[in-house]
Amino acid sequence: MSSSTRDAAAQMTDAAMSLLESLDPDQRAIALWPFEDQAERERWFYTPTDHGGLTLSAMTPTQQRLAHRLLASGLSRAGYVTASTIIGLENVLDQLEGFMSDWGRERGRDPGLFYTRIFGDPAGEGPWSWRFGGHHVSVHHVILDGEVVGSTPLFLGADPASSPLLGPHPLRPLAGVEDLGRGLVRSLDEGQRRMAIVAGVAPVDLVGANRSRYGQAPGDLPLDLASVWRTRFEGELDERLLSFHTRAVDESGLTSEHLEAVRLDQTPRGLAASAMSDDQRNMLRSLLDLYVGRLPDDLASLESIKYASQEALGGLAFMWAGGLEPGQGHYYRIQGIDILCEYDNTLSGANHVHSVWRDPHRDFGADPLAAHYRRSHA
Repeated sequence: MSSSTRDAAAQMTDAAMSLLESLDPDQRAIALWPFEDQAERERWFYTPTDHGGLTLSAMTPTQQRLAHRLLASGLSRAGYVTASTIIGLENVLDQLEGFMSDWGRERGRDPGLFYTRIFGDPAGEGPWSWRFGGHHVSVHHVILDGEVVGSTPLFLGADPASSPLLGPHPLRPLAGVEDLGRGLVRSLDEGQRRMAIVAGVAPVDLVGANRSRYGQAPGDLPLDLASVWRTRFEGELDERLLSFHTRAVDESGLTSEHLEAVRLDQTPRGLAASAMSDDQRNMLRSLLDLYVGRLPDDLASLESIKYASQEALGGLAFMWAGGLEPGQGHYYRIQGIDILCEYDNTLSGANHVHSVWRDPHRDFGADPLAAHYRRSHA
């Protein structure tokens, strides 16, 4: 690893320690968790559920600033601005829903319900990690031997995806991943489209959902929305969420054939980047940069280098499902042996974006941690 990962790890360590030192014992009992609790450490969400940890609303203003400092240490400047904007969208969504949204808590849409949890001891010699999550934000980093060894899953979403601002330009926090993805599929010729576009209707959510491991045999299909919560609701709330999911599927015309076409396993589907033109591969590389560019600049550069050569980029595949016009539900993914970028925009009249970057080998630091434990027990 380079000095870049050490510099990033040092900043995260300092930010995590500052936050922990500011907490009282009751707060620490919620925010600080054993690293050995792998099940909890690898549990993640993007819905407005309990993500696990200490909420911003349970912190003092000074502690909130320190939590944001930790979040910022794990993101680029643009990534942090995007995440902060998404947090603020909770107010916008609340207004759109008439300030009446009910998720079984005092305020259904609440920018104070973003959770921070630190696993292990940032000042110790063993591995440790941290996550920051809430509705449409999920950031994870794993630090081992003073280096960042895992930075995925990294999820950003937006509801609404587009909101009016004073003046001619709307607020679109994730415009780049939508517009570049659409630009790429539109650039394809007829033969390329036959390979890339696998279904005329998009799934209503990410196919990998919030699984800790994705693409395991026989492959993943989307989960129903009620399953992407920490715990299932009871009674009317559960029925309402299931009804919402059923209505979204019915209105889209989604069938089992459409779902089968987007099944997620370890084999990339769609159009191979090796079958793209140079201009199209450059578009694909620019799209990838918007996902890995969520990381601090030095870490993002290390990820981008992996796809600098045409040979490395050629091992990726680009898949699309759904319509090609703005306002039509759509889904795409980019997949290779060590990367998955998933994106969907189908709900709320195709004004509700989910996007995630994953690495099957480094999600939650999986492979580096496994190698570390093998060495320590040798």
